[in-house]
Formats: sequence, C-alpha cells, structure tokens
Amino acid sequence: MAAQSVAVIGAGAVGSYYGARLAQAGHDVRFLMRRDFRAVRQSGLRVTSPDGDFDLPSPSVHDDSSQIGHVDWVLCALKTTSLGDAPALVAPCLGPDTRILCLMNGLGVEERFADWFGEERIFGGLAFTCINREKPGCVSHLRYGAVTVGHLGDDPAEVQRALDLWSGATVDFDGTPSLLRSRWEKLGWNIPFNGLCVAGGAITTDRVVTDPDLRAAARRTMDEIVDAGNADLAAHGQTARIDRDAMIERMFGLTDAMGAYRPSTMIDFVEGRPMEVEEMFAEPLRRARALGVDTPHIALLTALMRSLDQRREGD
Repeated sequence: MAAQSVAVIGAGAVGSYYGARLAQAGHDVRFLMRRDFRAVRQSGLRVTSPDGDFDLPSPSVHDDSSQIGHVDWVLCALKTTSLGDAPALVAPCLGPDTRILCLMNGLGVEERFADWFGEERIFGGLAFTCINREKPGCVSHLRYGAVTVGHLGDDPAEVQRALDLWSGATVDFDGTPSLLRSRWEKLGWNIPFNGLCVAGGAITTDRVVTDPDLRAAARRTMDEIVDAGNADLAAHGQTARIDRDAMIERMFGLTDAMGAYRPSTMIDFVEGRPMEVEEMFAEPLRRARALGVDTPHIALLTALMRSLDQRREGD
C-alpha cells in the first residue's frame, strides 16, 4: 500500500519496536520520545531481533507531540499508568481522518479513547511478544511479536484498513472480529504471569511454569479469566466466546518456550516505577464482580499488586 504517516506516542520498548518496523517498511514514522530522545536523535535507533537486526540511522524524533503534525495513524503505546496523559499527547496529531491504534495492556482502554476522540477511529492492538529496552536508543526483540488488531466497533472494513497498514512490515498481524474477546484472551497471559512474577518476588516466567504450585495457580487464574470474559461478552450482547482449553493450552505453550523472561510489570516493580494495576488487574476484577463471577485468584493478585504499588508510593 502507499506509505502512511504514523505518530508513535509512547516510544518505549514496544512503541519503538513496532514503530521501527513500520519505518523499515517505508512508512513515514514520527516518534515521540522522552528518555531516549537525545540518544536517538544523535545516533539513531537500533533494533536487534531474531527476525533480523536493523538500524534507523536518522528517524524522525520529537520531544513534543505538537511538533509531529497531523498523521494518518497514531500508534499509542503508552503504559496505562500514563493513560491520563494520552488526550494531550495524541490530540495534536489528529486530523479529521486519523485512526488511533492503542497498543496497550488492560481492559477498557479503547473505551477511554472513544470518550476522548470518538469510537469510529479507535482500534486496539494486542501484542504477544518479548521485547526489552536496553541502553538508550537500543531495543531488543527476543521472541514472538504477533499482534492481533480489532476495531472498537468491530467493523470488518476498518479492521482491514489496519491490516493494510502492516501488510509490508516484518510483523505477524492478524485481525479479530471481537476486540473484547481478544482483550480478555490477552489478560489470560497478563494477569497470571505479570501478577505471579511480581508477587513471587520479582521472578521470571520460567519460575512460574516450572514450579508445580505456581503453575497450578496460573491455571486457576486463567480459568477465572475465561469465566469472567465470557460473562462480559454475553453482557455486551456478543456471541463470541473464549475457548477455554485452546486459550490455556496456547498460553502455557508459548510461555514454556519463552525461557527466563521478565514481564513488563515485573521490570516496573524492580525499577521502582508505577505498575499497570488498574487496567490490567482492577478493571477485569470490577467487571467480574459486577457480573457475579467468583474470581478469588484474580482478587488476590489484584490486592497484592495494589499493596506493592502503594508501598512504592510510600517509599
């Protein structure tokens, strides 16, 4: 397809990697950067990946989104701990036909963007990948990288528009007919593995899947997520449902092959940053309780994550 203009808002590990892949495919990508701004402006952006290492020697980088201008697409990869900053950061990049792809964790994110900018332009992207940010200007893609994309209104034509953007990029992009179902399926990994890796004392994913008790706890948490997710889908009038056995088998299969991976929330915990508790843990728990679904493992992980986050704020 013809080159599109793309603003990457939230160019951390995930935003930088996927933005760099779009730039590699020939799109006009403009990065909003904070921590790495000077390093990338001076020396470019370096990506190491099993799918091929590459450099962007002179990417378009900015430290103020008002400098970016109107674009065809906004790729918002902020942490949900900065979700409140999104309207001011995204708005300067929007023209009348700009689409917004929220490449973020959690539940209810797209609805927040719809409140700010209108439902018709909002998409959600669910990335299953292992990516870490290394020294400034360097991103390490370790494994996986597939992204599932959906439209908030589940409009098939709009989903195809998003897939067309990524058609020339070295990324496995797939569409979903139900964004809400895909959100809950992603939580099937995020809640147990982010939660247990933090609550277990900043352990890596291999410790969870090889310890029989932790693996069993992850499995029971996944069961609760399926129950809550399917109840939420029914409450929204959708016929789509999560296939329990297929989802759980897939999540464990991918994680068993992952090795000693540090999930993003565990890294935030170790480095003393705010953790993505509200959208990743608390909002799913709120919906489950409102629907009368019993979720004791999700409730325990949410309470532990909140307590640890509050202790960080106190420190």
